Amino acid sequence: MKSKTRDLQRYTAGERVNHWVVAISFVLLALSGLAFFHPSFFFMTNLFGGGPWTRILHPYIGLVMTVGFVLMFFRFWQLNIIRKNDVEWLRNVPALVNGEHEKMPPVDKYNGGQKVLFWMLVVCMAGLLVTGVLMWRAWWNLPVNVVRAAALLHALSAFGLIGLIIAHIYAAIWTQGTIRAMTRGTVTRAWARFHHPLWYRRMTGDTADLDKPASHKHGA
Repeated sequence: MKSKTRDLQRYTAGERVNHWVVAISFVLLALSGLAFFHPSFFFMTNLFGGGPWTRILHPYIGLVMTVGFVLMFFRFWQLNIIRKNDVEWLRNVPALVNGEHEKMPPVDKYNGGQKVLFWMLVVCMAGLLVTGVLMWRAWWNLPVNVVRAAALLHALSAFGLIGLIIAHIYAAIWTQGTIRAMTRGTVTRAWARFHHPLWYRRMTGDTADLDKPASHKHGA
């Protein structure tokens, strides 16, 4: 729902539902996975009805997240191809951290950091899927050494994914106005022009406005 008629649509309703299905699945998988990772976390199996039910549900929730992520991949992979200006953006990240936004090259719908995050998520998700299938002993009876190796790689992929999601959430909170894009589906024109000027130009056709000094007030 648009709060202002001049707001720009960043995500459709379908894209937002897709995102939140993956996000909720991720939380459930992180909790159930950690419950089996170390005895100190085993109490979290109570959230799923106990140990046996947690063990049963975990891989099926994993399939839900995988299907959701595959849909997201086909929705967004072309927008996440890393181009020359993205490499330049990545080289200038220290300037961004120091608040020197004027030194950053203009970016389209996603910046270099978001694109790198996307492809790292793809790698971790692929690792979780392959190793998860190898560990799913209800369907396969593979040699124990294969299962053990899969378990180790599964844990590494899971911790990689958790770290990336934490970074994703932190960046969304740090860049104010971002979260509303995935809740309401829209962003303000000021936000779009400041953070994603090339995308702003494509959406509005307002090329002259980009020549003005960029400024953005949070929540504007």
